Amino acid sequence: MHIYFLQHSPLFGPARMADWLTGMGHSYNHCRLDEGELPPPLANCDALVLLDALQPPDAMLLKRERKLVDRALKSNKPVLGIGFGAGLIAEALGAIVSPAVQPEIGWQPLALADESPFDLPETFDALLWHRDIFGLPDGCLPLGSTPAGPVQGFAWDLGRVVALQCHLELTAQGTAALCDHDLPATNAAPYVQTRDDILDDPRRFDRQAALLDRIMTQWLSER
Repeated sequence: MHIYFLQHSPLFGPARMADWLTGMGHSYNHCRLDEGELPPPLANCDALVLLDALQPPDAMLLKRERKLVDRALKSNKPVLGIGFGAGLIAEALGAIVSPAVQPEIGWQPLALADESPFDLPETFDALLWHRDIFGLPDGCLPLGSTPAGPVQGFAWDLGRVVALQCHLELTAQGTAALCDHDLPATNAAPYVQTRDDILDDPRRFDRQAALLDRIMTQWLSER
């Protein structure tokens, strides 16, 4: 399969997803909306990944991206969104996206929902980096919740469409760059961790990489 990544920031790239796709024999390409590139025609890919953003693209590009998301959801092609990209999917499916009362930046325990369709442990540590939240669209099955976030993702259309708040794709190196550019100067918020807390155990990144493998396999299996 050929996967197209819609990228909104140099700090949120494909990361470990690129390694997984290459290892499984898939190909991929990028559309750098953060550099002014236009979203590609849906016909150019077999699946679409909407990456996270620190800020949305300009109004014209965002309008085009939303149209592409609508077309992708109406197609039979797999679609996956992370962070901002997950919010675009939620919005297109009728849910509300709004600023979070409690931003989550750092590692949080995620409890799998009873009705979750994802092949994941009942509880696991996930790296979060978001200041917005979204509701659960009608007809979707939830991923699970954290202490500050009741909807941390969902699946739709028998798992063809997946939305994630957590950043299972991030590496320790990529997260260090995020800390340098986007971590608040003061960590007064209860669910915002310090740089040291986020990076203190490199094994956490390896453990969540194994969970990413499960999600990617489940998402693209038999498509």
